[in-house]
Amino acid sequence: MLNAIQLEVLWNRLLSVANEQQTTLIRTAFSTIVRESLDLACGVFDTRGQMIGQSLTGTPGHINPMATGAIHLLNAYPPETLEPGDVLVTNDPWMTAGQVNDLTVLTPVFRGNDIVAYFSNCCHSPDIGGRILSAAAHEVYEEGLRIPITKLFRRGEPNEELFKIIRANVRTPDETVGDLYAQTSSNAVGARSLLQMMDEFGLDTIDPLADEIIARSEHAMREGIRALPNGTYEHAIYSDGFEHPLRLQVAVTINDDDIVIDFDGSSPQSERGINVVLNYTKGYASFAMKAAISPEVPHNEGAFRPVHITAPEGSILNCRPPAAVASRHLVGHFLPSLIFGALSPAIPDRVLAGGADPGWMSIWRANWPHNGKGSNFTLFQLGGTGARATKDGLSTTGFPSGVGGVPAEVIETQAPLIQKYRELRPDSAGAGQFRGGLGQTTRFSHWGDGRWSVSGMIDRTQHPAQGVMGGLEGKSGGFDLNDQPAPPKTILWMEAADEITMSPPGGGGYGNPFERDPEQVLQDVIYGYVSLEAARDIYGVAIQFTGDPHKLVKMPTAYQLDLAETKALRALSS
Repeated sequence: MLNAIQLEVLWNRLLSVANEQQTTLIRTAFSTIVRESLDLACGVFDTRGQMIGQSLTGTPGHINPMATGAIHLLNAYPPETLEPGDVLVTNDPWMTAGQVNDLTVLTPVFRGNDIVAYFSNCCHSPDIGGRILSAAAHEVYEEGLRIPITKLFRRGEPNEELFKIIRANVRTPDETVGDLYAQTSSNAVGARSLLQMMDEFGLDTIDPLADEIIARSEHAMREGIRALPNGTYEHAIYSDGFEHPLRLQVAVTINDDDIVIDFDGSSPQSERGINVVLNYTKGYASFAMKAAISPEVPHNEGAFRPVHITAPEGSILNCRPPAAVASRHLVGHFLPSLIFGALSPAIPDRVLAGGADPGWMSIWRANWPHNGKGSNFTLFQLGGTGARATKDGLSTTGFPSGVGGVPAEVIETQAPLIQKYRELRPDSAGAGQFRGGLGQTTRFSHWGDGRWSVSGMIDRTQHPAQGVMGGLEGKSGGFDLNDQPAPPKTILWMEAADEITMSPPGGGGYGNPFERDPEQVLQDVIYGYVSLEAARDIYGVAIQFTGDPHKLVKMPTAYQLDLAETKALRALSS
């Protein structure tokens, strides 16, 4: 039995090992998706394949499905079939993270002849063949190379036949294969550091440590659930879908120290690539509960146990193969907002208003003008998060995914693209006592005379983020070709002189806008987040501008708050 001091020391050391694993992955990865946007997850597992802990960052859509995926990999290759130097891999959507672009790599850690742990990571590949990543496919077979659970390395030697197949089927062979080597190396670094830790502390096994961490995590999660009022809480939201909107429905039942999340009533699975496998649904649903109830609890097997998640087979959130799934994030990222909306009557002080939700992901193809070589670049852009009970939402922030955008310098060196501008969207945040986060607007053109294309995996262009507790909706997103609406979720081919404008949406507000502190509204106007007209019409705050309207930079002192008129406006409205 470990005492509290031993447990704290070993737990923090284990986390540092996982963080070293992640750092290795980021610094050795070839693709900007991993290196810059951090579309990844890393974790350490005990001998039974239970996740003990994860690294500092990682998307819920990778972390939790990776945890489930480890069991699938070890069922296919039980411990007695593995040897030192073996490395397993798969991108089967129903086994791990829900799309063929996500590759999961798992490595056993041997100490002598015995396996003492596993390290795993899951990363979004820059390309996996098939269609350019979009939602246009009708079957998973169209979406790229599907790798069954197999050995990437055997006794330390690469599976050359598999690598040849991968190289022959992807548009970015060096980046895709380079990332697989980085994934393998990061697991190896984690294994090396874990063995050093075991030697330093005289541990023959880490299973007792894993048992204690997992048990304490489960206990803390159950304690958090027990503090909630029992009952069933329901909510529904809509996403844009592909050809028609989708309904996402949830019933959250709290029963003492267990929670059941049931997505019955959600739309049936789609004929297009926006379907979600149950693994991915469980990933974002369990993350939402942990974030709302016990955010300090480690993300591991123990945190998952009290949360039970179901969705009807054949529905949009539990699709049957061979459904197309490439853009499953466009639906799966809605789940935290859906669950928070259901829980808002029970715990209004601990949930967010609706946010931009799905991160905007776009794949750009164009030829470099100086050598004609093609490029294939993936870009993430982010809208605003929903407001909180005591704070404004965050602008251009990747929630719930956690991925990040990249600077213009990276975009323009990795692809023949020109980012003409990137700016926050005024009045895009939902109004409230606490406003939502702002979206952004970015405009692109490209170098050269040839045609170029973009595949925009985006949502909330028709269904804006919901406010809560009297807060207003955020502003919906926009996707425009030459300032005219363009079709999302498919490949858009453009002529040389065309320009694309992408405008991710804002988050919803929390509470009555007329209860927002007028001084906060004044600051929003000064910063350009809220227009003078919106301040007056939506917040009931009168602000006079006394400066020169033609000057590009407007001094803060040029804005004057009229408290008397503000009081009159708010009294009139009430």
